[in-house]
Amino acid sequence: MNAERFNAYRIMWVLVLYDLPTDTKANMRAASLFRKRLLDDGFALFQFSMYMRHCPSRENAEVHIKRVKSILPKFGKVAIMCITDKQFGDIEIFSARSREDPPPTFQQLELF
Repeated sequence: MNAERFNAYRIMWVLVLYDLPTDTKANMRAASLFRKRLLDDGFALFQFSMYMRHCPSRENAEVHIKRVKSILPKFGKVAIMCITDKQFGDIEIFSARSREDPPPTFQQLELF
């Protein structure tokens, strides 16, 4: 098995941060639909209006970034950030001044 396959600098995390208007029913519906589509694509809630997805490679991350771009709502701001697993592992997370562990990294299984 190739050692680079699970390298912490090759594995990526895609982060989607957004601020969408919810002042009208149509905007609320669009924001809800965007969130639902993120969840359907395998993203998980990290913080309010911030979702993340583990990707085994940069190529796979690009696929999910394209999907997010294809479902962008008409109004509001959306930011997409891609970081390595190594960078993600260095995140310090605090909740009420207590340090928390970052979310677990998933192992990708391949069937041949």
